[in-house]
Amino acid sequence: MAASPQNPAASGPRRKVSRHRGEGQWAAGHFTPLNGNEQFKKDDDGLNVRTRIETIYSKRGFDSIDPNDLRGRMRWWGLYTQRRPGIDGGKTAVLEPEELDDRYFMLRVRIDAGALTTQQLRVIGEVSQEFARGTADITDRQNVQYHWIRIEDVPEIWQRLEAVGLSTVTACGDTPRVMIGSPVAGIAEDEIIDATPALEEMKRRVLNNPAYSNLPRKFKTAISGSPLLDVVHEINDVAFVGVRHPEHGPGFDVWVGGGLSTNPKLGVRLGAWVPIEDVPDVHEGVISIFRDYGYRRLRNRARLKFLVADWGAEKFRQVLEDEYLGGRKLVDGPAPEQPVQQWRDHIGVHRQKDGRFYVGFAPRVGRVDGATLTKIADLAEAHGSGRVRTTVEQKMIVLDVEQDRVDSLVEGLEALDLTARPSTFRRGTMACTGIEFCKLAIVETKQRGSTLIDELERRLPDFDEPLTINLNGCPNACARIQVADIGLKGQLVLDDEGRQVEGYQVHLGGALGLEAGFGRKVRGLKVTADELPDYIERVLTRFRAERTEGERFAAWTARASEEALS
Repeated sequence: MAASPQNPAASGPRRKVSRHRGEGQWAAGHFTPLNGNEQFKKDDDGLNVRTRIETIYSKRGFDSIDPNDLRGRMRWWGLYTQRRPGIDGGKTAVLEPEELDDRYFMLRVRIDAGALTTQQLRVIGEVSQEFARGTADITDRQNVQYHWIRIEDVPEIWQRLEAVGLSTVTACGDTPRVMIGSPVAGIAEDEIIDATPALEEMKRRVLNNPAYSNLPRKFKTAISGSPLLDVVHEINDVAFVGVRHPEHGPGFDVWVGGGLSTNPKLGVRLGAWVPIEDVPDVHEGVISIFRDYGYRRLRNRARLKFLVADWGAEKFRQVLEDEYLGGRKLVDGPAPEQPVQQWRDHIGVHRQKDGRFYVGFAPRVGRVDGATLTKIADLAEAHGSGRVRTTVEQKMIVLDVEQDRVDSLVEGLEALDLTARPSTFRRGTMACTGIEFCKLAIVETKQRGSTLIDELERRLPDFDEPLTINLNGCPNACARIQVADIGLKGQLVLDDEGRQVEGYQVHLGGALGLEAGFGRKVRGLKVTADELPDYIERVLTRFRAERTEGERFAAWTARASEEALS
């Protein structure tokens, strides 16, 4: 099915080459690189940089790294340079990349579907403590991110991770990124279908595969058979959502073209029902469409969502069937049902289909450390579990706990400040990496989010409505600000005395799953970081005073006056 990136038309009929360079689509014969990123990818496959890291850069040090490897190909193995300390947010868009670069790296460990053994979690914790100054943040795509990594240590880290079946391959770069999946696949009592076999085959086909290592931009996959819609399927490039077909039984509804950043778009349904055995073919076909037809001229239009927006679902499905599935027609199918609850994070104690229990718990805005991860592994094993999971809400789950061990496990987690009974604010607040390490960030996020949780718990101790508060350090929406109840986009703002300080533009009423849509921006509404607790307390107090019976925060913000939201 797949053509080689070096000869992208090899697997299909030769198409007429147009002189018009268009959008840089390979399928239209536009093979000439139209920007620097496309050029360095053509010069050498990003997968090949591993050999140079192992044989040259790790031995000769940071200064020996080729710039195109440093700020390009090393991402194919999960490595980004982190932000040099002491550079304020006002300089983020002003300085050159080499001025922002520190001599240390962020390293992302891909954890597909959030699935970990306790042995793997312990190794992640040990690597954190030995090589990453204790850092080990849980992301909202189920990964773990280290910071302070030296290039000299990378080969040893890879050896440790790979010895227990973990990898950093294509954790970043213009590649198939981590495949997010339901963290309770195969164990939840209410599951429509266990997607695990399909996910494993999808990984086998596309990871570390040169046929898919030069995509126009990153490619994000989600798959879940949970009725909770627990993998934010609406904002992935391709998503497979568990549904029951009235004639064919359990399978998956296919979505394409979702994504956020500065030009957010919700995915669209292809209207196709796919049995689990065909999911890998469809997945490979969608990636191949992106590779061949995706826009490569401008980086800011290179995501699949722009192609889907231009083509529409009908044409996309037709091209998929005719050109990439060998003429096989997909079966029309139903849309997924709306979930019955707003929380989709699996927090708390839940019965498994085998009679045992899983326990979901909440770190603070995804921030943990290596020592804590090692203790979680020890605690899980002490209570009979050999499996843990990460979630797309920066949370974690211990699986396979016998009923008589549940209370003891919950108490052990509480002792680590990892509660299975979190407040609304602890449960619903997430944050991206922020200015502490990210070269794109303008403001701080992680500590701000943690402090905000404490302050809101103190001010509104009885607030128990489902609510999400997402903090992002820049406009790129890594923390999904547009689809949060309260989304906070970091920027520099003026305080009452006219000084430029850290602050946030506010988005209100976004949602996924339940009436998915983007948040409302109130004209001119920006809040300084110091004013943030006061602002959120004020808005939530008005919500409780004005809401109708059973009305959700997102629904209230859609009808509330600008004065009430200010």
